[in-house]
Amino acid sequence: MTVELVDTAERTLPTGTFAALYAQVQDFYAHQMRILDAHDAERWALTFTEDAFLELPTLPEPVRALDGLARYVRAGADRQRRAGGRLDHWVGMLDVRPQPDGTLHTRCSALVYVTPGGESPKGLRVCVMEDVLVRTGDEWRTAHRRVTRDDLA
Repeated sequence: MTVELVDTAERTLPTGTFAALYAQVQDFYAHQMRILDAHDAERWALTFTEDAFLELPTLPEPVRALDGLARYVRAGADRQRRAGGRLDHWVGMLDVRPQPDGTLHTRCSALVYVTPGGESPKGLRVCVMEDVLVRTGDEWRTAHRRVTRDDLA
């Protein structure tokens, strides 16, 4: 078994400042995942920068720009409607690394679970999500996301 250690550099922000930043990032992900689970494609795409790209292990190339991101969510919503049930995401084990340029490098676990109509929820995927977040105005947005899945590693 190979173990890869993620950047272990110490955080350079004062504790109170970092705690506030960490809470903002947690709130950002909670908001972004709720929008995704509601299949609100255009609103979800707007949580990304205009030139963002999303790397997924099941796609041959990254999804680029806001139109591509919205199309990706709409296609997923169509598949989910045909399959029935509800798909939900949970994000945890969040690591936030402020960068000298003001961006944030984040890494977290993302659990995807499905609740078939009238049944109990079932775990569907375990993923790692690595992002570069940028500040635009008073909001964080995703500039780059790379998702890996444990079952495809």
